[in-house]
Parts: sequence; C-alpha cells; structure tokens
Amino acid sequence: MLTKEKNIVVANDLCVGCGMCTYSNESELKMEWNESGFLIPHLKQDTLSEKYNLDLCPFNPRPNEKVKSEDELATLFLEDAPNYQKNIGRYNNLYVGFSQKFRTESSSGGLATYVFSYLIESGEVDHIISVRESATNFYEYCISSSTEELLHATRTKYYPVTFATVLPLLKDLPGVVAIAGVACFIKAIRLAQYHHPELQEKIKFLVGIICGGLKSAFFTEYMASKAGAEIGCFVSPQYRIKDYSSTAYDYSFGCTDIKSKAERKIKMKTVGDMWGTGLFKANACDFCDDVTTELADISLGDAWFNPHARDGSGTSVIVTRSAAAEQLIQTAIQNKELNVQLLPLADFLKSQRGSFNHRQNAQPFRIKKALAQGKIIPPKRFTDSKISVPNRFVQNLRLKVRAKSLELWSISPNAKNFDSDLSTDLLQLKVLTKINQKVRKYLP
Repeated sequence: MLTKEKNIVVANDLCVGCGMCTYSNESELKMEWNESGFLIPHLKQDTLSEKYNLDLCPFNPRPNEKVKSEDELATLFLEDAPNYQKNIGRYNNLYVGFSQKFRTESSSGGLATYVFSYLIESGEVDHIISVRESATNFYEYCISSSTEELLHATRTKYYPVTFATVLPLLKDLPGVVAIAGVACFIKAIRLAQYHHPELQEKIKFLVGIICGGLKSAFFTEYMASKAGAEIGCFVSPQYRIKDYSSTAYDYSFGCTDIKSKAERKIKMKTVGDMWGTGLFKANACDFCDDVTTELADISLGDAWFNPHARDGSGTSVIVTRSAAAEQLIQTAIQNKELNVQLLPLADFLKSQRGSFNHRQNAQPFRIKKALAQGKIIPPKRFTDSKISVPNRFVQNLRLKVRAKSLELWSISPNAKNFDSDLSTDLLQLKVLTKINQKVRKYLP
C-alpha cells in the first residue's frame, strides 16, 4: 500500500492505463488523461482514502513473490501447457494462418474475431469484452453479447483504452466473459484473478494480442494531421487499412474529416517508422519483456515473415496455451473453418524477431540506465544479456526520441513542426539501426 502523495508506478512513468487498480475501488479512483496523452489513475477529490493498492498492477515494482513475474503466474494459470520456451513462455502448439470468413474485416488474419465468435456461438462464454468505437473517446473497452455486436470490435486500435470502463459492470453482469488484451492488460487480469478468486469463475477465456508497444493519443492526432485532417476535427480513426494488392506491411491510416465528411487516408510507409523508433510510445513498454502475451489462453499476432508478409490480405501467428484454446483450434481445423497449419518454432521466433531483440535482449541495458537515474523498475526476467556498441547508441536514441516526441506534441500539436524538430534524431537513429543490423549478423 502506498501513500496518496505518491503512486510509485505513476511516479516512475510505468503506468499503462489498464485501470485494473480501480477494481473494487471505483468510488475512490478514476482514470484521466495525463499531459502525455495516456490514461492514468487519479484519486477522486472527495475520497476519504489516502492509499493506492498496487497488487493488481502489472508494473508493480514490489510485487508479491508468488506472482512476481509472468513465469510464476503461468505456473498458476497455465500449468498444463506441455511446452516452454524462454522467449514465448508456456504453450501447447504454434500455428499460422487465417479465418477466411473474418479475414477481410480484420487487421490481420481474422483469428481474434473467429475465436470470439466461436466462444459466443458455442455458448462457452456469454459476453466478450473488447475494444469498440466509443461515443466519448474514439475507442474504449465495451461488452458484446452477440456476434453482430462483436463485428463492431474488429481491427487493431492503437489508442489508449482502459478496463475501468467495464469493470464496474462486471460484478452484476450475468454469465461468464472472455476478454481481449495486450500483454500488460492480460497480466493485470491474472493478478486480479489471483487476488480475487471470484474472477477465475467470471473470466473464462483470455485472448492475448501480440503488441509492438502502447501508443499515446498523440499518435492518432499526428497520423490524422499527416493524412490532412485538422486536430480535433476528425472521427473514426482506422490504423490498419489493408492493400490487398500489396504486402502486409503496406497498410494505411485513415479517418473521417468532420467538417468536409471526406475520408482522409495516408500510407504508413510514407510517414516513416512508427514502431522501431519509439515515437509516442509508453515508457513502460521499454520495461516489458512479455512479447507474446504469455498469460493468455491463446495469443494472436501478425505473421511478420515471408511468405506470409507478402500477402496483403493478412495472416496471423497463433500460440495456444490452454487445453480449451488448443481444442478450439483443433475443432476449427476439423470443421474446415480455419485455414491454419502448425508452425515450426524457428519460424514463430522469426515472426517477432524485432520485439525479442528490443524488449528482451536489450532490456538489461535500459534497466541499468534507468536504475542509474534513480528510477524504480519492477523485477524482470531478462537481466544478463549484453548488446553491441552500435545497439547501445540505438537504445539511447530510441529513449530520447520516445520522450521528445511526447514533449514536442504536447507543446505544439503540428505535424510539420514536429517532423522538422525530430528530423535529425530520426535520421541518426535510422543510420545507427542499419549499422546495428549489419553488426548483429556477425555476432554469435
């Protein structure tokens, strides 16, 4: 328990906005936007409480030893998974493929929509908690109770959302639920299930979305501006508009201009690297070593390797981690409802190679740097790997670019000025990244 004056997670810029801390504390805590475009918890002004409870926080720097990392939690919740690999955690099997039925409506291979549709229609769960368009924000967590409602929650959204929008409804919601989330959000759910066993019965299935990093709301504003929309005068941002005649990498951002009603669209490849640079990313993501949502029943992500990356229609990698998830995929294969096949471990690792290199191999360097600056970091599993000299320069520049992007946009949300102010840093980062990639080929 921590004092009102200092939420140690927020103070160390480690909050991801999941909002799980509001569970059973919604009368005292509320989620609000901070100066960097992220949702973080605040104590309500009229609360009598003077303490935060961080037991359910995925970045709690002083966790209970029994659940201090993904490894301990996986032992509790996924103990029957027969396989283990240090980069991806416990699992049953690895697959690659797509859902022909939902592929066109999805950012990737339509697997998440298929899984949720199966769970609803088979009666395995009564409700799905996932991200849909919102009347108050662009997107937020909502409850779907039919496949028709679920179809409004397809496609990837790179926008801050929080469980706090649905947690107050969960207790009185009849039946059981399945929930979608990125790694830190799924970890928060497992922590909640550990500390509140009633949630083990309520939350029956977790779908993990393999994540490249959480983005600030500033990212959406920036992309809309680049597409030609005025800040504050656009709706319905779409982050992964496919080009079926091109590759999986060749997607667009789009939104609707409120004034003209025109659709604004821009190819992401014309904007530059939004992921390898750290632009608009949450600081906590640099201290997350769970690349593949290790605590979900099933993990889904993009198949970022050939030949699948050459297919603009989208293809997913799949990790089954529970018996229920494995049975679901096997049943779908037998019924010819999915076009999927087993994926060799080496190919799966290739599909997420960039994230493994950054979030696991290079993490010890960032931890050492943060500790030297007096920051407090949660216990992490990858602590002894060393990186090359070029990669150290890359890491330092990425940290600089991440922080600078949020600061610049908060002061002046203007895409032209923003690009100009960051141009030198981004050029240096591009050159150093290429050097680092060449050096890596010769390292053991």
